Amino acid sequence: MQSVESDLHANQLLGMLAPETLRAIAPRLERVQLALRTPLYAHGEPMTHAWFPAEGVLSVVAPTQTRVEVCTIGREGVLGIPLLLGAQRSADEVFPQVEGWGWRMAADDFLDAARMHADFSRRLHRYAYALLVLVSQGSACNRAHDVHQRCARWLLQTHDRVRGDAFELTQEFLAEMLGERRATVNQAATALAHRGLIRYSRGRIEVVDRAGLEQAACECYRHIRGAYAEVLAP
Repeated sequence: MQSVESDLHANQLLGMLAPETLRAIAPRLERVQLALRTPLYAHGEPMTHAWFPAEGVLSVVAPTQTRVEVCTIGREGVLGIPLLLGAQRSADEVFPQVEGWGWRMAADDFLDAARMHADFSRRLHRYAYALLVLVSQGSACNRAHDVHQRCARWLLQTHDRVRGDAFELTQEFLAEMLGERRATVNQAATALAHRGLIRYSRGRIEVVDRAGLEQAACECYRHIRGAYAEVLAP
């Protein structure tokens, strides 16, 4: 059990729970792989599980004719907040944009654990606030800032959630997530590469100058990061 609990700490939300709470819910958690683009939630379909990523990044995409990303979820949080708010079917499509692994919990177990353990419920609600900030700030960002700034913000948010400086990412996928034409995103990524901030090769992005990339991003990134830092504080 000790090794299982140690693995559970790879997800920051789970790792911040009281030891007795973590021991109580551990038997209800199943370790799973998060394969690239494998659907976790489908629009209009039942949400059968909550998911706690340990590595990788989940992309929440609105059901529009042109795919646009609403938010991302990594090891800092959980996919399943709508269950906590009383929803049973997903309003969005969710899949891993960066593959990895994590834990899943049946929806009924997730809701039972939130009712039975006050610290679990409290952490979930604090995380829900940070997620709301991410969605609202991201919506404003899409209207207020140019594609270069938004591209830098998106890369930083992904970099925050992966181990190391490199991750798999095609420009086609990045264009989908930003809701822009591929040629437009290609120009933005090329500009960042020419400034020595990132390196791009064959569907793989490497962050070379983290501080420079933060300067290239809009203030939305700092606002969102501040909200998450507050929520993840002990």
